[in-house]
Amino acid sequence: MDMTTPTPPDDSWSPVEDQGFIHHVGPIYVRETGDGPPWIGFRAADHHKNLNGVVQGGMLMTLADRGMGRVARMRHGGNPVATVSFSYDFLGAARIGRFIDLRPTVTKETGGLVFMQGEIFADGDMIGRAHGVWKKLKRKPV
Repeated sequence: MDMTTPTPPDDSWSPVEDQGFIHHVGPIYVRETGDGPPWIGFRAADHHKNLNGVVQGGMLMTLADRGMGRVARMRHGGNPVATVSFSYDFLGAARIGRFIDLRPTVTKETGGLVFMQGEIFADGDMIGRAHGVWKKLKRKPV
């Protein structure tokens, strides 16, 4: 298999349908874990690389923000949420061809906010950590 082909590692991953921003940087895949929040990931392809030849940091941050935001939305009954704060710790680089995935955890939830952290892996090696807070919205922002 050509390792720059953006495919998931196995059949446990399903494509995420998104015609917005993710459509331009994907494809992105989701994997149900059964006992926790779903993971999301992507196969690092040529269009994800930076000038150093590894995955652009903004792509790793996009994956983390989108993945944790999906979990916040699920916790809010499928209703809209918005990122209030977000931080990312770069612990390593991701080479093109590797499968990058986010494994999110809800750390606290209130009536109006969801607090999360996520670990980002490249073929099983942890390369990043993200933290964020999402606000539960009453309706979509205009």
